[in-house]
Amino acid sequence: MINDFVYDIPVRVYFGRDQLHHLGAELSRYGKRVLMTYGGGSIKRIGLYDRVVKEIRDAGLELYELPGIEPNPRIDSVRRGAQMCKEHNIDVLLAVGGGSTIDATKFIAAGACVDFDPWDFLDLSKRAPVERALPIVDILTLSATGSEMDSGGVISNPSTNDKIGRLDPKLLPKVSFLDPTNTFTVSPYQTACGAADMMSHIIEVYFNMEPDFFMLDCFMEGMMKTILRYAPVAMREPENYEARANLMWTSSWAINGFVNAGKRLAWSCHPMEHELSAYYDITHGLGLAILTPRWLEYCLDESTVSRYAQWGVNVFGISASLPPMEIARKAIAELSHFLFGVLQLKRTLTEVGIDATHFATMAHKAAGGDVLPGFKPLRPADVEAIYRMCL
Repeated sequence: MINDFVYDIPVRVYFGRDQLHHLGAELSRYGKRVLMTYGGGSIKRIGLYDRVVKEIRDAGLELYELPGIEPNPRIDSVRRGAQMCKEHNIDVLLAVGGGSTIDATKFIAAGACVDFDPWDFLDLSKRAPVERALPIVDILTLSATGSEMDSGGVISNPSTNDKIGRLDPKLLPKVSFLDPTNTFTVSPYQTACGAADMMSHIIEVYFNMEPDFFMLDCFMEGMMKTILRYAPVAMREPENYEARANLMWTSSWAINGFVNAGKRLAWSCHPMEHELSAYYDITHGLGLAILTPRWLEYCLDESTVSRYAQWGVNVFGISASLPPMEIARKAIAELSHFLFGVLQLKRTLTEVGIDATHFATMAHKAAGGDVLPGFKPLRPADVEAIYRMCL
């Protein structure tokens, strides 16, 4: 029996090449003073910064800027942004960039409305409620995390070696501008990491032994096939609009809650990867690529094999006449080939300079000190074993 669920995604999306002329009007709906957040300056190199500033100026809005949002965004950037919002009475936030910029902006929006440290929203010992947040508009420049159309964000605190995520409907962007041409200059490496991130978002939901929702299974299988088809094209032909558009829209729908309908189990690879990023600042998509095939291998047994077999047949085209366990192993091998052969991502933690020094601590934190209740429940010893499989 399919579980009950509620689905509500009130994000207005402007998709395509010629949508930015709507920006001024959309920002004006929320006030006059805009704080624009962005990362290391790539938006200036591709000319997007100048176009955005012109739209804001032409609309008669007052612009403030917070550059320098890091990959794996830091709580200090959130603190700076929240303070700027208070000092300048900011009405609306504009995030221009990828998932890191948008994630940080979400907690800046919430932090601007409180008197306490924004880390309190994420600190597991406090978990302060998000009662209010400034409105957020975003312009996406990297297809990966789906933060442009979801209610969550993940923030790192280097002083405590923590990387923690949180979902809250008040953090949803009001408007997202998705122009595939803004991703034309994304490097093959970052394109590959984004593809791995999207694939993981889908796999985290798809691998679930709760009652099947046939329509959503077909949707997820279609999205996975889309990534398999178009990520290599975007890497070879960075200005291929069809490839970039397919990846961008898949990025949004992989994690905006639609495919989660009725699914209640926790994710597994993301908590494990967050610990890798917290300790080693590894690229999120790369960490997921290294972890996911090993996690799938670890969770494969007679009680779960049917899910793997369906995946192998419907996504990778493996013959349904083979024994389910053989299909399962072939499917994991196909995913590994895609991640490490086609996308050319590093295969092991050893290759990126990570050893077993912190594995026990990381495993304990990833499992919440007890058990990670995902596709197959994992205790700290299980998580540590998966980390060691990745060496």
